[in-house]
Amino acid sequence: MKNFKKLKIWQQGFDIAVSSIRFVSTFPKEEKYGISSQITRSAVSIASNIAEGSSRKSERDYHRFLEISLGSSFELETQVLIAQSANFGNKSESELLLKNIDEEQKMLMSFMSKLNYK
Repeated sequence: MKNFKKLKIWQQGFDIAVSSIRFVSTFPKEEKYGISSQITRSAVSIASNIAEGSSRKSERDYHRFLEISLGSSFELETQVLIAQSANFGNKSESELLLKNIDEEQKMLMSFMSKLNYK
């Protein structure tokens, strides 16, 4: 088992989850079960799948969990863009969040390309 907490991709994913929770805390209350919930779930999924994948014995399984994490990051990016368009949350927070999501996506793709899973 790998120590996922030492991975930069996990640390960044963790920070994205915390930032996302803070970002949605300012949304209208009626969005609690709407886009706020979607943003929180997809953000938490990024670091969670990196952690779960690190417990897998094969690199093929690990790669699959990283793919899920990457998919969650794209889902989160879309949801933050929707929130921006609806004028939910702080604009500068959403811009920083989008920048961090983009960095995470690049790191995940790079990390995945280095795994020997075939």
